[in-house]
Amino acid sequence: MVKFPKQVRIVEVGPRDGFQNEKMIIPTAQKIELIDRLAKTGLNTIEVTSFVSPKRIPQLADGAQVFAGIKKSNKIRFPVIVPNVQGLELALQAGVKEVAVLCAASETFSSRNTECSIEESIQRIKEILAIANLKTIPVRGYLSCSLGCPYEGYISPEIVAKLAKRLFKMGCSEISLADTIGIGTPHHAQTLIKTVVKYVPLSHLAIHFHDTYGQALANIYACLELGISIIDSSITGLGGCPYARGAAGNVATEDVLYLLNGLGIETGIDLNALVEISGFVGKLTQHPPRSKVTIAFGKS
Repeated sequence: MVKFPKQVRIVEVGPRDGFQNEKMIIPTAQKIELIDRLAKTGLNTIEVTSFVSPKRIPQLADGAQVFAGIKKSNKIRFPVIVPNVQGLELALQAGVKEVAVLCAASETFSSRNTECSIEESIQRIKEILAIANLKTIPVRGYLSCSLGCPYEGYISPEIVAKLAKRLFKMGCSEISLADTIGIGTPHHAQTLIKTVVKYVPLSHLAIHFHDTYGQALANIYACLELGISIIDSSITGLGGCPYARGAAGNVATEDVLYLLNGLGIETGIDLNALVEISGFVGKLTQHPPRSKVTIAFGKS
């Protein structure tokens, strides 16, 4: 019999992963308002921004101001992305208590996305972990292209699994397996989880699926069947990847929550509140929500 998890933690990535692909610069005050509104829905993890070079992602150039402006709560985690030690130092100066790092399972994507090889990215992460561990800062590891690469195509689950093992052994408290271009299918997603869990405990694994081919919810369901209990998603399906041409947005948080509610899985999140926020995001970005639930609720 399938044994779904009793509870799932949703990691809301809209303010970072969602906004980074938006060409129109969103005002800092509105980014802060979005995060504050999300914090009232019952979400307990909201990825705020990235301390990356403004030349690479101008949309996130105001990361320090956004983090300083949001209302903090001991009940909510507010991680940020740091690409290197310099980014970590800026994040620490801003008062950040949790960070995430980036690694790719594809050499070509790694060079395009972070301008370094996989091994060089591992070394950057080691440097970040050395500082973060001294300051008891939790570090999450993202593994991009876990189900396929826009340049190299199919990526072996064993390659992903061994990289996940390295990140976990190095000290990453959580590994998020990202389908960066949304190419995965349920069978492929299950094969990935079954392979990675040989090296990393299931409780330390998260999934991060994009919806390019409309498979994200099916993939999530397939992973829930295996006991996955941490899911990344983005309000109204915002997102994409600046370095992955054709990649559609993330799976919408509202749609994921609707699925979980239907399965009787606890999240502590208010679906109606999310749908209201989705309408707000649509006005910010000036394009209609991708979320099927928001459209059905008449908020598009």
